[in-house]
Amino acid sequence: MAPSAEDLGRELEATAQDVLGKLKSRQLFQSGWDTAAFVVFITFICTVLFLLLLVIIHCCCCCDSPRSQKVSAAKRSPKGVDNLALEP
Repeated sequence: MAPSAEDLGRELEATAQDVLGKLKSRQLFQSGWDTAAFVVFITFICTVLFLLLLVIIHCCCCCDSPRSQKVSAAKRSPKGVDNLALEP
């Protein structure tokens, strides 16, 4: 059965009081494992944000460059010799 709104309110209030108590005591992490998990989580988030930044820079800087236009022009008009030995 789904918890009522009153139960959810009590749980939310208890969680908020717990977080505020830890902030007041300046002891956010209970053990070394909590600190290590937090460092791993922050490292993951920073890596994802860094990769997104690289993608944005690549799209903004490289998509309008003359080199990319040359590559797309080469795709439109292929150059070279057909290998007739592959014909049946």
